[in-house]
Amino acid sequence: MKFMLIMRSTEAAKKAYEKADFEQIINQMGAYNESMMKAGVLLAGDGLADDMSQNFVVDFSAETPIVTDGPYGETHELFSGFWIIEVSSKEEAAEWASRAPLGEGSKLEVRRVTDMSDFQDFADNEFLKKEEGWREEQSSK
Repeated sequence: MKFMLIMRSTEAAKKAYEKADFEQIINQMGAYNESMMKAGVLLAGDGLADDMSQNFVVDFSAETPIVTDGPYGETHELFSGFWIIEVSSKEEAAEWASRAPLGEGSKLEVRRVTDMSDFQDFADNEFLKKEEGWREEQSSK
């Protein structure tokens, strides 16, 4: 089973982060990432840029999608990074999520990543069949 661990910050987390030793944060995250790699559960993970000049929103509420520089929503709606892990159960995902070196005010939203078993009623769908091939092609890059 794959799960996505989504880092969310509150105002309290941002204030605590500003006071923290950045090298210590890097070291703690590095050790956490390394432990997941050694355990063979980490598939992907990245932090997301805070530089809002590089970010944008695509709004699909109109007939033609509109690309804007915001608004980005409330602080608690934004996320600052993620991991994708593959584990044997929801409980194991919760164990790994609980070990994340996140500070006061931070939260991890943990969501199961869908797989082909979620689409069994559509097993003959042309694009689902193509997607399996695309996934194999992408994993070989």
